Amino acid sequence: MQRFDNGVDADLIKGAVWRKSGRSNADGNCVEVAKLEDDAVAVRNSRYPSGPALIYTRAEAAAFIQGTKDGDFDFVLN
Repeated sequence: MQRFDNGVDADLIKGAVWRKSGRSNADGNCVEVAKLEDDAVAVRNSRYPSGPALIYTRAEAAAFIQGTKDGDFDFVLN
């Protein structure tokens, strides 16, 4: 099992299958996520696919996704 720290080059995460949001625009401005072996979640900027990836635990990713669904972060768009 590989262990990664935040800011790791996404290219170093072997076997990661990245998924882009269906809400991505034509310019490629999107976030991509990949589920890792240890149930961690990697996140990267689709414009920089080899750039840094942030690594979150399953619990951290679940809290963020639920917070997004609940509108907790809508203030950044206002």
